Amino acid sequence: MAAGDSAGALQAANEFLAMSPGSFLARLGRCRANIRLRNYVEAESDIELALQISPKDDHANVVRANMDHRLGKIDAAIARLYPIAKGHGPYAIEAAMNLAELYHLAGRRKELTTFIGEGGSWSSDPRALLARARARALIELDPAIEDMIKILRAPHPSLLRRVAGFEAVGHLDKQGRYREAYDLAREVHKATDGPCEPEEWLGHLRLQLSLLQNKGRAWITPRVEPVKGVAMVVSMPRSGTTLLEQMLDRHPQIGGIGEFDGLDTICRTMHSVQGWPRLPAVIAPTVLAEAQRRYLDGAKQIRKAGASWTFDKTLLSWRALPELAAVLPGTVCINIDRDPRDMATSQFLSSFNPLSYSWTQSFDLIRQIVEMERIVVPLALDTLGLSYESFIYEDLIEDPGLFAGRCLTRMGLEMDDRVLTPEQNTRGAFTLSHAQVRKPINRGSIGRWKNYEWAFDSKWEMVVEAHHARRTIS
Repeated sequence: MAAGDSAGALQAANEFLAMSPGSFLARLGRCRANIRLRNYVEAESDIELALQISPKDDHANVVRANMDHRLGKIDAAIARLYPIAKGHGPYAIEAAMNLAELYHLAGRRKELTTFIGEGGSWSSDPRALLARARARALIELDPAIEDMIKILRAPHPSLLRRVAGFEAVGHLDKQGRYREAYDLAREVHKATDGPCEPEEWLGHLRLQLSLLQNKGRAWITPRVEPVKGVAMVVSMPRSGTTLLEQMLDRHPQIGGIGEFDGLDTICRTMHSVQGWPRLPAVIAPTVLAEAQRRYLDGAKQIRKAGASWTFDKTLLSWRALPELAAVLPGTVCINIDRDPRDMATSQFLSSFNPLSYSWTQSFDLIRQIVEMERIVVPLALDTLGLSYESFIYEDLIEDPGLFAGRCLTRMGLEMDDRVLTPEQNTRGAFTLSHAQVRKPINRGSIGRWKNYEWAFDSKWEMVVEAHHARRTIS
């Protein structure tokens, strides 16, 4: 684990468990390795067994709390972390930092302020600088922004600098200091982004487009049983996907599962087989069935009690529809598009993974990706025989009942007025939109791009015109 070899750690843990099935350390080690590898179903099983063996172990309880956080079990995570954070054990600092992050993301301002004010051994950790800046922002914003900028410009770990920098960007934007926000976002991208190779993304989309155009529906014929009770957003980041998830999750039969990693695991499995995606038949039906089982097991584990549907807000599906069609036929896809300028503004000013989403560092790169996405996704949804609804974010805001109703009808569910009050959802929204979705549905984010009008040149005109031509409510 220390060397970053998660696969090797998993193998070592498996060998240890083969010799000593009751080993607490091996269970915990395998859990941590599986978390690194995004094998969450297996990790869940191992952490439960580890805690049965040693229920008071601080390390195991910190891991369990972080998994509860991922599952949206906020109170359970806090209950585990708080006593460890207030103690003097070897995991007190890690528990405290995780607890401060959870308070921030869950919008528990009073608890965050109180916890930070109490201080503790965690105060010397570099991450404490950001925790204190967040607490300070609740009472005196301008000095807090300066604190965050200092973190960005200091020799701290890159991730800490990036998060602090983009939080300062967000505060500047909300204050109407748009030029400062834009310039600081450029600085953060330059300081913390990795190199961007547009062809890694565009080439993948062009290949999909070619296969869709040349092979049509015969390209991918499902060889596994259709899934039931699975819905998935098919949209680019910052398209209104968190709002839609929080709306649909209010329906008693739908359980939002956040940005679930299951589709990512499917893609890794598929792309490890030589010949995919050009020759889908090279992947054995047994491999497809196992990939489907793993996805369904993981999704059901996260789904709220009593729900018969899962709603997956993955950021990946818009470029992985072939994999979705092959492994999860029967999935209901919800495609939502937002004004590309508003979406680009939000992407540029936000902290995405600097390697996985390196194209968000430039408005021009964003435009190139958006143009391809809006050609490939509609064609793929039609050609691959996927069940889907497609609409515009701005239309959803104007008539949320109409478009939520369309989604529910597609899923075979009755309308429930609770979906129109997503701000009352008690489930945590641990995404970049976690603050916005605590407000009633509103038009506040429409036309945001106008504050950054200088960033858009004439190359945007075609994709913008195509977007507004699709609107059904003016």
